[in-house]
Amino acid sequence: MIFEDLPTTPTSEELIDKAFSRAARAGRAKQGLEAQQSMLQVAANIISDNLENVVTSWPDFEYDVHPFYIELADAIVDVDRLRQSLSEVIWASRKAREIHQEYQPRLRKTEIDTARKHRKQAFARLADIVEQIDDELLYLNDSRNDLRTLPEINPEEPTIVVAGYPNVGKSSFVNRVTNARGETASYPFTTKGIGLGHFHADHIRHQIVDTPGLLDRPPQERNDIESQAVSALEHLADCVLVFVDASEECGYPLADQLELRDAIVARFEAIPVFTVCNKADRSRDVEADYYMSVETGEHVQTVLDAAVDAIGFEPELPSRDR
Repeated sequence: MIFEDLPTTPTSEELIDKAFSRAARAGRAKQGLEAQQSMLQVAANIISDNLENVVTSWPDFEYDVHPFYIELADAIVDVDRLRQSLSEVIWASRKAREIHQEYQPRLRKTEIDTARKHRKQAFARLADIVEQIDDELLYLNDSRNDLRTLPEINPEEPTIVVAGYPNVGKSSFVNRVTNARGETASYPFTTKGIGLGHFHADHIRHQIVDTPGLLDRPPQERNDIESQAVSALEHLADCVLVFVDASEECGYPLADQLELRDAIVARFEAIPVFTVCNKADRSRDVEADYYMSVETGEHVQTVLDAAVDAIGFEPELPSRDR
């Protein structure tokens, strides 16, 4: 997953301590003016390089991150604030190099006491620069911790999203067609892990996603973060299967189930959305695109094949130079 390998971001105190302790060791290895020059160079390089590494460890949201993950990340952290923090950190990295370039000439061909005075001034300015971005470093590390918990879903694979009220058979369907038992991942803002499974059709891997806590209740019952996560799913889903239970054994009136179905159809209007009556062995008293029973296996493959056909995914073939 794109955020999984983000390294820990140091605090300003940790970075300053690291830079100055390494500088002190470098100074002890040399004498006179050369020691002062070495201390400044080591301190400035460590600060500048570490801050630059903080920035380059993050993916470029404009070019490297799929819209699904941008929307999902923005549901958890403020992506605009995140970008601003990265901008502040790279500013501090460049500023550290400027301070080094400004003070290094002052440490040559001068009295040792004067050189030591200039080096201490440079150290004070380096520390001040790092302390100015302390909040940004903390925000980046908090964001890193939050984003590393996102589910590992491949937005480039053809994806079927199953929706509907709880207990209508969604997880059972995912488990049956993908052998996905135990294959779950967690959204940081839901209490249940999402159901995630994979299967192959015409040698192409497809994924099925069940999102308890997001598409299992009316839109008005979702909070802002959950609503934005649904927006993220719009970038992921290639087909949506809305399960309804006409027998109402799920515990929800059929009218409420159909109201949720209508809301999902309106939200995902750009892609195929099928109404699937599950538990059809118990009741078919609803107008649906497909009738099946996960429990008995009736028409389960038919529903899966219909979703695959509706997606009609065709992988890009490598071009041949003529």
